[in-house]
Amino acid sequence: MVKKIISVLLCISVALTASACGSQKNITPNGKVKITVSFNALKEFVAAVGGDKVDISVIIPDGTEPHEFEPKAQDLIALNNADIFVINGLSMERWAADAVKASGNTALITVDASTGIDPIVNKNEAEVSEHGQYDPHIWLSLKCAEIMVLNIKDALVKADPDNSSSYQNNYTQYAAELEQLCTSYSAKFAAVSNKSFVTGHAAFGYLCRDFNLEQNSVEDVFAEGEPTAQQLSLLIEYCKENHVTTIFSEALENPDVADTLAKEAGAQVKSIFTIESSENGKTYLERMEENLKVIYESMV
Repeated sequence: MVKKIISVLLCISVALTASACGSQKNITPNGKVKITVSFNALKEFVAAVGGDKVDISVIIPDGTEPHEFEPKAQDLIALNNADIFVINGLSMERWAADAVKASGNTALITVDASTGIDPIVNKNEAEVSEHGQYDPHIWLSLKCAEIMVLNIKDALVKADPDNSSSYQNNYTQYAAELEQLCTSYSAKFAAVSNKSFVTGHAAFGYLCRDFNLEQNSVEDVFAEGEPTAQQLSLLIEYCKENHVTTIFSEALENPDVADTLAKEAGAQVKSIFTIESSENGKTYLERMEENLKVIYESMV
């Protein structure tokens, strides 16, 4: 489906941007590097490193489930006009390679932010066939985020070496903030005996790996479909046996199942951020700190 859409959009994009194709742009007339990212968390990372030296556009609109996104003509035009394209990787943006090719921008630097991260392997054969072999939710890990930000910094230095010291300083400061938050909650989680929490879908595997936690989820890694009556019954039993007091629900997911599970298990529902879209005007660090806070409070 994606390839079919891309082939149609290619004609539109090339017609609109032929004069720019293949040119070495690097820096825009206002002196800023023009960067396109796939979704919100990556925008946060680019802004942290790039500061006032970058212009950022986001392809996947707020409120759109990234796993289900398909690019449009304006997205190819954005890529044609960009100097850098930042993707999450690990098959999160299965449309990306075709979109870059269709954009006609041969000077585009594409950054796979997952480079250097040890991925969590999907064991469900149906998920592997449909989405790829890895869990893509690396941005919900502070340790992975530090690697992602490093990859972005390296790309900015390559595209704009004159400002390399600024990018390096911004990266160093932001990485230190990520490490500080991670260290703070590592100590807190180490002191609790209950290491489990329940979420709407299994997006927090890398966060769990950071802190030696365990997630149990209403839906799978890719939030597809609803649980069967038997699956829901097992989750209710799990919640009761493990004295689960909180069911976490995300903004892009249907809250009905989480509400039902909470009611049957005698628990409450609380919001948790997946940082796929902008949420409540909060930064990445603010949302991650709030996530860790509510998860920790559900365990003590």
